[in-house]
Amino acid sequence: MKVEKDLFSPMKQMIIHGGKPLQGDVWIGGAKNSTVALIPASILSRTPVTLEGVPRIADVDNLMDLLAEMDVRCDFRETTLRIDPENIKMSPLPAGKIKSLRASYYFMGALLGRFGKAIVGFPGGDDIGPRPIDQHIKGFEALGASVKNENDQIIITAPSEGLKGAKIHLKMPSVGATMNIIMASVTAQGQTIIENAAKEPEIIDLATFLNNMGATIRGAGTDSIRIEGVDQLKAQIPHTIIPDRIEAGTYVSLAACIGNGIRIHNIIEEHLDSYLAKVEEMGVVIDADEDSLYVYPAGDLKMVQIKTDVYPGFATDLQQPITPLLLTAKTGEGVVIDNIYPKRIGHIAQLQKMGADIKVEDNIILVHPTAQLHGAEVTAGEIRAGACLMIAGLMADGTTTIDKAGNILRGYDRVQEKLEQLGADAKIVDDPDVPGVMDPVEN
Repeated sequence: MKVEKDLFSPMKQMIIHGGKPLQGDVWIGGAKNSTVALIPASILSRTPVTLEGVPRIADVDNLMDLLAEMDVRCDFRETTLRIDPENIKMSPLPAGKIKSLRASYYFMGALLGRFGKAIVGFPGGDDIGPRPIDQHIKGFEALGASVKNENDQIIITAPSEGLKGAKIHLKMPSVGATMNIIMASVTAQGQTIIENAAKEPEIIDLATFLNNMGATIRGAGTDSIRIEGVDQLKAQIPHTIIPDRIEAGTYVSLAACIGNGIRIHNIIEEHLDSYLAKVEEMGVVIDADEDSLYVYPAGDLKMVQIKTDVYPGFATDLQQPITPLLLTAKTGEGVVIDNIYPKRIGHIAQLQKMGADIKVEDNIILVHPTAQLHGAEVTAGEIRAGACLMIAGLMADGTTTIDKAGNILRGYDRVQEKLEQLGADAKIVDDPDVPGVMDPVEN
């Protein structure tokens, strides 16, 4: 198979020749926000792990590189990832790859659960405002671990007698903290109770994965999760990752903005309830069957007000992908308030370059009808901002160049291939202003 060594480098561009109606079928990949937790969680197993439905995204490649640092072998073919942690060694994970993705922090809980110790560089990820890890740390400390910071690293150590179950109340239902505490506590002594836990589908996916390896986790998907510690975990059967609700929502927005009839396959509709309610409130017509949605060409749409919230509320990761759809409304003023990450507004200045009638006041996004966008050179500051600009570029007249398009590749499975299947003229290319980009090689 012909691949590029730097396929997922942030220094990519997406070149879009917009204004073409799209139609056809698109298949949604496995959930990014599950995958980036399941891969670290795999090291808790004493036997090889098989994950199916794995998306082809940059974060997966980066996590595989981190596993290699610990002598964990990986084999990724098509959508199946096999991970063999049988010869794993305890190894510090310093800055570097750690800085490239936020989800690297899941190695804290996974390493602590497997070895009783974790040395991990401070995580990186998208610049969307403060995302502290204090709740993760407090959870580890409640289990008996000591935590200290040294040389830009977090060092977490269990006591000699091991971690012990505890009652942990989260001050807010953090997905990351909930997952990390689950991973640390599955092999702790006794019972752990996580109160005010996050309820996202990805947490249920993680719990299912771990339970199938011998863990005892109850209540995932509710605000109270109970974990009975076990001695060790062993993978027995392949685990199929749930569909990506954020990718699905992004394609719903794309289909409503520029589609001439698009069917979106491999979805779980209930995971999108809050999002679809807003899209349909605008006037978009959608037919649903067992595992797909058909989005009809949009007619006259009306503005809506959107407030993001924790699941099952409107997902913060979908406020940017829905913004281009708001621009297509005929009258009124749209309002977007992100209660999770109020500073998630970097896409607004980029949309203004394309002619969007949109602005920010006190972190509140105000959207007005925009008859036509025009192509421009814009920058994808992070994953979901990139998705927003991608949709806007497909809508716009002329050519749109999205710099730092590697950020889109961090979260969207085989995006160029999927867009081309729908009839889009969109290509991922090397940024010509960045020296030293490698040529394609045989692999």
